[in-house]
Amino acid sequence: MGVTAADSNAALQARREAAVPRGLGIQLPVFAAKAENAEITDIEGKRYIDFAAGIAVLNTGHLHPKVKAAVTAQLDNFSHTCIQVMPYEGYIRLAERLNATVPTRGPRKTVFLTTGAEAIENAVKIARHHTGRSGVVAFSGAFHGRTLLGMALTGKVVPYKAGFGTLPGDVYHLPFPVAYHGKEVSQTLEALETLFKADIDPKRIAAMIIEPVQGEGGFYIAQAELLAGIRKICDDYGIVMIVDEVQTGFARTGKMFAIEHSGVQPDIITMAKSLAGGFPLSAVTGKAEIMDSPQAGGLGGTYGGNPLALAAGNAVLDIIEEEGLCARAEEIGTLLTDRLRELQNSNSLKGVIGDIRGLGAMVAMELVADGDANKPDPELTKALIAKAAQKGLILLACGVRGNVIRFLCPLTTSTDLINEGMDILGEAMRECVAERAA
Repeated sequence: MGVTAADSNAALQARREAAVPRGLGIQLPVFAAKAENAEITDIEGKRYIDFAAGIAVLNTGHLHPKVKAAVTAQLDNFSHTCIQVMPYEGYIRLAERLNATVPTRGPRKTVFLTTGAEAIENAVKIARHHTGRSGVVAFSGAFHGRTLLGMALTGKVVPYKAGFGTLPGDVYHLPFPVAYHGKEVSQTLEALETLFKADIDPKRIAAMIIEPVQGEGGFYIAQAELLAGIRKICDDYGIVMIVDEVQTGFARTGKMFAIEHSGVQPDIITMAKSLAGGFPLSAVTGKAEIMDSPQAGGLGGTYGGNPLALAAGNAVLDIIEEEGLCARAEEIGTLLTDRLRELQNSNSLKGVIGDIRGLGAMVAMELVADGDANKPDPELTKALIAKAAQKGLILLACGVRGNVIRFLCPLTTSTDLINEGMDILGEAMRECVAERAA
């Protein structure tokens, strides 16, 4: 691929800095030209192995042939009418399929929107309308979007809330239990009882919202005991239980939805990201009587349920079933975890990887100093991401302390390519540690 100074990565980065506000943070100043499955080529012709998948958007890989064919076929017919003006069959078909699949209490109904934040906002709207209440309980470390309500629900101040002024009220946060950091489920449930006594009558709470695996928060897994406890409390007080599956859904954790690992059935599940294989689509699926609460016109959006994205979504469900991606997620998770254990136990990296955790192919390692959970190492995390990118591997960080590397390779990634990526990771880690010691 030929490249000139005018269209180099450096030139485009300069143009970006001049044209785009700094608030849109970009991790890697390298510009994509082409992608297929789990590989991306930049405009200068360099190849990258993609362990980010557009932040869990591409469980079916970049431009899966069946997604591409479905969108092309839809584009031959029409691209937009606005579902509220003139509906179309693709919307109904995908809603029916999600209603039959999503593990909420049934019978179920589904509304489509555009982004994960929109799905969260609408889930809360629906819960408030159904209950006639306003309070919402969320968790520390949670990420639910960058809209005003999304920021209020999110359990991390910097960079998501800092400087943006007064956020919507009646939102309360509980500590998310993380055994690695000495925070137990019992402490969270005790904090909830304290909240009921000190801050808000539970009869004023419309919803409790939780990620079954915290995404941005650090890939911490919500224990079955916690989820069951929340379910009971919601039942006791008539509260709507909302589970945010925006990052965890669509086979990522070895099941279609991560909440299935616990056996708990929430009232509403929110979805986005890998729902449509790279096209902007989100959904709220929930108990029919709750979903039917808002009046006609209370839900919707100009682009919500776009026909092209719906065609992609229907194709994604086919691919997950036909290619056995839930089972493949388990295989990938085992492979990643085994390779990370090797690194953790290697002499040159002793005390660097403090914890390895995962559910299916949603895997993370937490980087610390001296093997101490209380000594997070965000500097090494940042250096490792940059070093890996130089060597052709795209990684993502997460965690409130900025010291977690999350692995989100497409579920269609070959074993050989995963091993190549892990080889690069090991090489990059050893170099980063050696450079620090020098």
